[in-house]
Amino acid sequence: MEKRKERVIIMGAAGRDFHNFNTVFRDNEKFEVVAFTATQIPDIEGRRYPPSLAGKLYPEGIPIVHEDELADWIEREKIDEVVFAYSDVKHEYVMHKASLVNAAGADFVLLGNNETMIKSQKPVISICATRTGTGKSQTTRKICELLLDKGRKVVSIRHPMPYGDLEKQAVQRFEDYDDLDEHHCTIEEREEYEPYINEGMVVYAGVDYGAILMQAEKEADVVVWDGGNNDTSFYRPDMHIVVLDPHRVGHELTYHPGETNLWMADVCVINKCDSADEKDIVKLEENIRSVNKEAEIIRANSPLTVTDPDAIKGKRVLVVEDGPTLTHGEMSFGAGKLAAEKYGAKEIVDPKKVAVGSIKETFEKFDHLTDVLPAMGYGPEQMKDLEKTIEASDCDVVVSGTPIDLNRVINVEKPLVHVTYKLEVPEEGRLEGLLEQF
Repeated sequence: MEKRKERVIIMGAAGRDFHNFNTVFRDNEKFEVVAFTATQIPDIEGRRYPPSLAGKLYPEGIPIVHEDELADWIEREKIDEVVFAYSDVKHEYVMHKASLVNAAGADFVLLGNNETMIKSQKPVISICATRTGTGKSQTTRKICELLLDKGRKVVSIRHPMPYGDLEKQAVQRFEDYDDLDEHHCTIEEREEYEPYINEGMVVYAGVDYGAILMQAEKEADVVVWDGGNNDTSFYRPDMHIVVLDPHRVGHELTYHPGETNLWMADVCVINKCDSADEKDIVKLEENIRSVNKEAEIIRANSPLTVTDPDAIKGKRVLVVEDGPTLTHGEMSFGAGKLAAEKYGAKEIVDPKKVAVGSIKETFEKFDHLTDVLPAMGYGPEQMKDLEKTIEASDCDVVVSGTPIDLNRVINVEKPLVHVTYKLEVPEEGRLEGLLEQF
C-alpha cells in the first residue's frame, strides 16, 4: 500500500515561502504542497506558483490564497503540516499563528538553516538585520564598496520581492535603470535595486535562488547577501553581519527571525548612532551580549546628505519615507523627517487628511504614523494613489527619504528634495580589518 504524502501549506509573503518550497519540497515525493498563503504585501494572493518553478510534481502549479483562509484550508484539505515562512513579526505573533494552526488540527513548523541555506562555491558574506529599516542595505553597499576597492569581483544578491509575474521574475539581474523598467519594478523593488545601480554595482534577485546563485557565481569572486525584511540568509555565510537599530532597543530579542540572526552573528553593526541616545546604544550592546558573547560589535553612523538644504528652511514640508520601514518596521520616522527637522522646516504637514485609496487604507492599518507619508508602491494603482496624495498635500516642498528618485516613478508638480544616507564607521579601519580577516 502506497504511503500517504504529508499534505502541507506554506505561510508566506512572496519571498521566504517560495525559497523554502524550492529547497525542501520541490521534487520531494514525501510531501504534497497544497497551497501557499499570502500576507503583509497588498494583492499578492490570487496567483499561482507556476509549474515551471514548482517542478514535475505540480503540473498545474500551486495556488496562492489569502492567509485569512488558512483555517478553512487546513480543515477542508486535511492538512498535516503548516510551514511558517515570513519575517519581521513579533515572537508573540508567531505563536498566535501556531495556536490557530494547532487548533485547526495541523502541525506548525519552522524550517531550520540546514535545510534551507544553499552552499555557494564562492565565499559568501551575509548582511542581515534584526528589524526592517535598520540600514542593512547601506551596510551591504559599504561592504561591496570595500571589497571592490580591494580588486574583488563582487555581486550582491537581494532578498526576494517577486510581486508580479513569478515565471518572468525567476532570475533577475539589475545593472542599469533600463533593467528596472524591463522588470516593471515597484517602488519597493526600486528602493532596493536603484542604490546599487547608482554605485555602478550589480544586484540579483528573483524567485529561484539556486538558479540565481549559479548565474551570479559566474561573475563574482565574492557573493554578498542583502537580506531583506530581517529574514535569515538564503545562502550559507562564511561571515554573517547583522545590523541593529538603537531606536528600537529590545526588538532584537522579541522579533522573528531577527533574534535568530543575532544568535548567528559574527559581527553586529549598531547603526544610526549619530541620531540615537547613548543610553539606548549601551542597552543594545548589553542585549547583544546576553545572546551572543562572541560577536564583534561595531558602532556606525548614518549621516544624511540633502540635495538642496536651503529649499527646506522656513518651508511647509511634506515628508515621504521608505514604506516598509514605517509599516513592517513600525518606525514613526525616517531620514526624511530627520532632514526636515535638521534643516529648519517651518512645519511638517500631515498627509493623512488628503490621503486617497490604498494610501488612506495604509494609514488606517498603521495608526502609529503621524506627519510622514510612507512611499507605498506595490503596483501601478498604489503608485497613482501615492502621486495623488502628494499632489493634494498643502506644502511648499516634498522631502523624500526614500532610497530612490521618486521623479522616476511618479509625476508631481511640487519641488522635491532628496535625502540620501550612507554607512559611516567612526572607528577607522575597523570594518576593513574584519574583511581582511575574512
